[in-house]
Amino acid sequence: MENLCCTRIEVDEKLIKDAINFLGTEDINLKKQAKFFLLLGNEMRLKIVRLILEFGRMCVCDLADVLRMKQSPVSQHLRKLKDGGILIPKREGMTVFYMISPSAMDDIKRCVKEKL
Repeated sequence: MENLCCTRIEVDEKLIKDAINFLGTEDINLKKQAKFFLLLGNEMRLKIVRLILEFGRMCVCDLADVLRMKQSPVSQHLRKLKDGGILIPKREGMTVFYMISPSAMDDIKRCVKEKL
């Protein structure tokens, strides 16, 4: 195995200082992004978001049928996505439909809709 270690001759003080400042100014955005990726890092939640993105809105019953799961675990995933600001609920009579939050739509499309 190749030995990979840093062998720099001279420290680029400006680079180090600029990078530290960059992280300091980006701290809030990085925390928000980390939370976003943590929520979507779960395969089942990613499936739920992808389904809702594709079909516009779905209720827990629809998702449970499609995912072949009981409603309780689907509801738990929906709650996490709602609490994380990714989904918004809309009640129609006795049914609650979930949609992608308008504030999260662009981030979701960039991360989820792309095919790798």
